[in-house]
Amino acid sequence: MDSFVESLKARIVTAGESGTRLNIVGGNSKHFYGGAPHGEPLAMGSHQGIVSYEPTELVVTARTGTLLVDLEQTLAESRQMLPFEPPAFGAGATIGGTIACGFSGPARPYRGAARDFVLGVNCVSGRGEYLRFGGQVMKNVAGYDVSRLMVGAMGTLGVMTEVSLKVLPLPVIERTLVFDCSGNDALTKMSDLGGRPLPVTGTVWHDGKLRVRLSGSEMAVESAASSLGGDLDIAGASFWQALKEHRLDFFGGTDPLWRLSIAPPAKMPDLPGESLVEWGGALFWVRGNDPQALVALARAHGGNLTRFRGAERSVSFQPLGEAEAVLNRGLKQAFDPAGILNPDRMLAGS
Repeated sequence: MDSFVESLKARIVTAGESGTRLNIVGGNSKHFYGGAPHGEPLAMGSHQGIVSYEPTELVVTARTGTLLVDLEQTLAESRQMLPFEPPAFGAGATIGGTIACGFSGPARPYRGAARDFVLGVNCVSGRGEYLRFGGQVMKNVAGYDVSRLMVGAMGTLGVMTEVSLKVLPLPVIERTLVFDCSGNDALTKMSDLGGRPLPVTGTVWHDGKLRVRLSGSEMAVESAASSLGGDLDIAGASFWQALKEHRLDFFGGTDPLWRLSIAPPAKMPDLPGESLVEWGGALFWVRGNDPQALVALARAHGGNLTRFRGAERSVSFQPLGEAEAVLNRGLKQAFDPAGILNPDRMLAGS
């Protein structure tokens, strides 16, 4: 255990004894997400560096203050990548903040979510205990994989110090196909693509255009592109990067941005605002000022609604049901009984 972790433990123990709330800060690139941060800053950005990287084993372990761009550059030098395609949302993005928020990019339905590639996590709990979960290979994960609890928990269960991730080879080539179609036709086509053995790694519909990304070997991609038709987008790579980082014009509006996650519907739902559809029809980005209508939609479709940017931050995530709330209280009691870690970032009062 290094000196940084020792000082981190001491800081958390002292905060727990005094009831001092702590605001965990990495690169501050995702400060907009979740409830408003408050409490004494707990800086993690200096805890950087790749602890181990075995390209032949497809595993990398990094300290959580490591910049996402640096980690991805190291992987790219060995023709590898983070399969869940995490957005950075800023030059200072760290791998710890990325995992804490649980963000995944356009490839999520086709390769997997962030949590699917977390093999192990080291963290300090709200009790000041240094904990290790999982390992560096899949076979080390037995029983419930506690490390996955940290993915998307917004730092409310522990301060992560290291994370081990499974990585994958970069595709040989990529192609982006464009189809002019309505939202309903796009949903039908995305559903059809999901049921076929094609190298699809991204789908998005907006403003009458469906884009489909194909990634893999040259033979597989060219064969799929030939069978699907559509127009080739020669600027496809820059488009998907802009989509991932929310740099498309759609994301630049002034209305609040909502993230509606539902089972892919057969027809476009009646949305109260402009929308962009990703993830094979399972993710709707909506710009609008009617959260109640969106909450009703989420409930009707058995889905989930998140305030992503703008609007009132006091309730950013859809309230938990009774059973989920009981589980959440039990986890908080086990990991952070004093409630000092990132209070209210995920759920008000916790």
